[in-house]
Amino acid sequence: MPGPVTYKTVGNLPRAIPLFPLSGALLLPRVHLPLNIFEPRYLAMVDDALAGNRLIGMVQPRTSEFDDQNPEIFQVGCAGRLTQFSETQDGRYAIVLTGICRFRVIAELDTETPYRQATISWADYMDDIVPAADDAAIDRESILGSLDAYFAKFGKQPDRAPLDSAPSESLVNSLASICPFGVEEKQALLEAGGLPARADLLAGLIQMAIAEDGNTDARTLQ
Repeated sequence: MPGPVTYKTVGNLPRAIPLFPLSGALLLPRVHLPLNIFEPRYLAMVDDALAGNRLIGMVQPRTSEFDDQNPEIFQVGCAGRLTQFSETQDGRYAIVLTGICRFRVIAELDTETPYRQATISWADYMDDIVPAADDAAIDRESILGSLDAYFAKFGKQPDRAPLDSAPSESLVNSLASICPFGVEEKQALLEAGGLPARADLLAGLIQMAIAEDGNTDARTLQ
């Protein structure tokens, strides 16, 4: 594969990208999202991405029906660059996307590819290209202080050391991606106006999850 690419402005990004609808998969700028690809249409999508600019647009379906081949999607997603790739003996692809920038779907394209493509706009999310300053006004203590109780609810014991030392953007975006929130909550985190807004929403969702009663066995950390 070609070497690393750094996008300095959204002007360096294409106006049309392939779409990969996947419920519960939240990609954010500079977050790594591992994916296991096995459907023929998405194997073709990865092949084409590898031969081109290596960009794939992650979007969430509005429905959780797995047999819906063309689900209605949320209009805001995040583009990821294919940064790791391997092929298994049974023909699956194990890939990693690294988040680049959020986008808004303008119109889906009428194409002959087995996967969906769309023209998109980056205009609302131009600041995604540049990492947020680590002194961004986020309440790290509120987030970190509730993590132990939150993860314990799901029977997990995360290694807190890298979380404590992580830059603010990495902390917020990575936790937003891995925490087992529902589709609507994940979409709200994706569409949050900036890092402080996402951090506040994340802290609130963690507190709500801790306070929830009922069985959480069906929800697992990604």
